[in-house]
Parts: sequence; structure tokens; C-alpha cells
Amino acid sequence: MPPTPQQRRAARHHQAVADAGASPGRGRRAKPITVDAVVDAALDIVAREGYEALTMRRVAAALETGPASLYAHVVNKGDLDELLIGRLCAEIDLPEPDPAAWREQITGVCTRMRDQYLRYPGISRAALAAAPTNQDTLRLAEGMLAILLAGGIAPQAAAWGIDSLTLYVNAYALEISLLSGSGNEWVVSREELLGRFSSLPDAFPQTRRYAAELTAGTDHERFDFTVELMLDGLARR
Repeated sequence: MPPTPQQRRAARHHQAVADAGASPGRGRRAKPITVDAVVDAALDIVAREGYEALTMRRVAAALETGPASLYAHVVNKGDLDELLIGRLCAEIDLPEPDPAAWREQITGVCTRMRDQYLRYPGISRAALAAAPTNQDTLRLAEGMLAILLAGGIAPQAAAWGIDSLTLYVNAYALEISLLSGSGNEWVVSREELLGRFSSLPDAFPQTRRYAAELTAGTDHERFDFTVELMLDGLARR
């Protein structure tokens, strides 16, 4: 059976460490490339230009090396995505599960996850595509599961609840990044949207009548509403 991408990454990383410890020769970098350095460079690109700008070639240029040098540490773009999401998850503090405060705790974790993704426009697209195998990502899921179980949520409902919550956080952060992206001429203001709804023909009576409600919501009010709605459903089960 051929080695998995994770096994290849580990083997290449070990080889890179051995090479870094060898006697320096002509042209050797003063500062060796590491997995952390690759992740740092990638996150810097995403923070400044958005996830769409992230390529292995861009990361290599930021590290003043060639793309081939990165593959000693990162197997491919998918592997890099997993490392990026793992880094962001590792920075999220998890509370000790409290049965009396489980709703506030899980809401806090979702909010911190949302804010992490919003710091790096579009990066939640990587989270949507990544399998939860990275230990830092699994740590977050483990913490969320512990909170829901402590709150009396049945194991199956808690497991699917985590999936639903994380999918919503990822999609919400991605939508925000798409709406705020530069050059998106299709985004209209709330005032313009309200005007369009209010002037619809008689075939849309409810949309016309409730145009204000349909277009309402500032900051993260819709996010808070949806998370609360999902927790209400879990509590009822």
C-alpha cells in the first residue's frame, strides 16, 4: 500500500530536518524552511490578498525559494489547507464543559471560529473541503462534543449538531468574505435591496410586505440568531 499524504509529509519533514543539520554548503539558506514557516507565509498571503491568491508558487516566492522546496514539508495544496485550518483551530480556547452554561460555551466556540476565519478572507473554503483528520482540528471537535454531551445532548444528536454548526460557521464566513471582496460589482446595499423588494409586482405580496424584515440584520445578528436556533433544536431533542 503506498504511503498516505500524511506519511509522505512526515518522511519529507524528517529528511528536511536532517538536511538542515548537515554542514552548511554554498547557497544554503541561512534560515531553513519549516512547516511552521510555510503556514506563516501562507496565512500572510491570505490575510493580505484573500484565499483565492494562495498557491504553492506564491508561498515559495514569499519564502524566497522554489516550489519544489516546499514539498519536503507540505505534500500538496490540500495538505497545506489542512495545516492552515489546523493552525486556526489550535488558537481557539476551549472551556471546561459546564452543564449549566453549555449553550453559552458552544456559542462562544462558534463565534471564535467565525472570527478566526474572517481574519483570513475566504479561508473557510479550505475548511469546507478538508477532512477532520488534523489533530488540532479534531481537538476543536472533541471540545465541542464534550460541551454538548455535558449539556445533556444525546451522542448522535451532538455528533450531527457539531457537523451542522461547523458547516454553518464555514459557510457564513465564506459568504462574508465573498460579499466584502474587492471588485464584486453584484453586491447591492441594504437600501437598494429594500427598494427592489418594496417595488415588486403584486405576485410577491409577502416579499413586498416584509421587505424590511427580509433585509434586516447588522453586524452578526443573523449569525447569532441561526446559532441560537440550532441550539434550540438540539435542546428539544
